[in-house]
Amino acid sequence: MRTRMNVYFPPEILRQLIDLADRKNISRSSIVEAAVTSFLSPDGADRAEAAFTRRLDRLSRQVQRLERDQSVVTETLALFIRFWLTVTPQLPADAQAAAQAKGRERFENFVEVLGRRLAKGQSLLHEIPEDVRSPRQRDPHDHALDESITAPSDEAAQP
Repeated sequence: MRTRMNVYFPPEILRQLIDLADRKNISRSSIVEAAVTSFLSPDGADRAEAAFTRRLDRLSRQVQRLERDQSVVTETLALFIRFWLTVTPQLPADAQAAAQAKGRERFENFVEVLGRRLAKGQSLLHEIPEDVRSPRQRDPHDHALDESITAPSDEAAQP
């Protein structure tokens, strides 16, 4: 059994309701009933909230991976630069032209290898296990790697 109820709508909403009822060939009452049922149903809101929560969780994990990857790249570059500056001796002026030519050749090879790896979808960051600690998580008293970088051997320092 149904109970009659009088409802007042603004003219624009009433026009939209009439148009929808005519297009779908259904009664206005059934449209209003479906809308009220949907509005009162906690399931719709709960499903939407759950979907948003899942998406936010996924985005949070993606941001964490990006932060980790960026910290690995930054730390790798910093260690490489420190090591290179520490162990590379100054070249005499007459050897610089040959060294620059060799440097250009090596750089071209590097770019070629990099292009091949990226084209294959290979990435050094994917080869590093997820459980490797980021620099922010590293023990501040762990200077073993820093010491091996800053204290070059006598062999490396000689030209």
